[in-house]
Amino acid sequence: PWVIKPLWSPLIDMFRTKRFWIVAMQLLVGVSLAGVAFTIPTTSFIQTTLAIFWLMAFSSATHDIAADGFYMLALNDKEQSFFVGIRSTFYRIASISGQGLLVILAGYLEHEGILGLGGNIVAAWSITFFVIAGLFILVAVYHQFILPYPASDASVGTSGFAGFVREFFKTFAAFFTKDSIGLVISFLLLFRLGEAQLVKMVSPFLLDGMEKGGLGLTTEQVGFVYGTMGILALTLGGLSGGFVVAKKGLRYWLWPMVLIIHLPDLVFVYLSAVQPSSLWVITAGVAVEQFGYGFGFTAYMMYMIYVSRGSHSTAHYALCTGFMAMGMMLPGMASGWIQSQLGYVNFFVWVFLATIPSFILARLVTIDPEFGKKGIS
Repeated sequence: PWVIKPLWSPLIDMFRTKRFWIVAMQLLVGVSLAGVAFTIPTTSFIQTTLAIFWLMAFSSATHDIAADGFYMLALNDKEQSFFVGIRSTFYRIASISGQGLLVILAGYLEHEGILGLGGNIVAAWSITFFVIAGLFILVAVYHQFILPYPASDASVGTSGFAGFVREFFKTFAAFFTKDSIGLVISFLLLFRLGEAQLVKMVSPFLLDGMEKGGLGLTTEQVGFVYGTMGILALTLGGLSGGFVVAKKGLRYWLWPMVLIIHLPDLVFVYLSAVQPSSLWVITAGVAVEQFGYGFGFTAYMMYMIYVSRGSHSTAHYALCTGFMAMGMMLPGMASGWIQSQLGYVNFFVWVFLATIPSFILARLVTIDPEFGKKGIS
């Protein structure tokens, strides 16, 4: 749903407010999670939970559209620049929590026998989903009272079905008739052409044995190198990127960020060629690359905000993120095959060469020198 969410993004602008959609989708996700908790013990839990997860995915994508739009409406340029790193940091924390902490909680409930659940996997997972459902509902209630009411957060409104159809297609037309839209879309699709392939092959490279060209790390070591130190470096890079853009603006930092996000890809050329045995050398290399990625990705996020300014900003930002997702998905799908043909050393050389379009496009795009550094109003 996150790739195709631009298809219904105009509806978020046309009906109700972004604030309404944020709270409503959080409640819907919370209720859906409770539904999963109730259905896990049933005999038809696979079909039922898949249906609920499908609903949750669309709810989450809709929440994403509304939250992005609300972010742009509630904050001015400098605030958007400053908080962009914090925003991406909490996104990563949420990902880690969903993929790791919930599994740990379920495992703890099962193995420690809390509440008499020793060995009862089904009950442990049901309680885990009840916990996260309650958390989502509490967050929705909290946001209902705490989120501000930006004056610009208002629905566009339509007059009848004909007005709805006209406004719907007008939103897309307004995006695809922006100045230099071909260049904009090329930038969105190709800025991370190298990283889209790299990110898919980092874990296999770290895990594969030396005889296969990898580094032969254990799963636990990969968890430390990539999952712990890498995430910390990524987070620090994102926070630093947001801070500096808020000081000097996006145009000033675009080229430094392009360099800082791409040049550290050479770390993997070194690691694959030398195959060091020192865990600390590997950790340092991965941390450098991840810091660079977090720092440089700030430019990409700010550029999407820049492109989306004006009327229909929510839907236009959703279109940008759709192209962003496509730019990661399509190259990533081919990365495994490319690596199998080239081997790790040549693959990482290819990844670095794939960053060249980003340098060219960064030279061609035009950005207001003041964007991102205006004073807080």
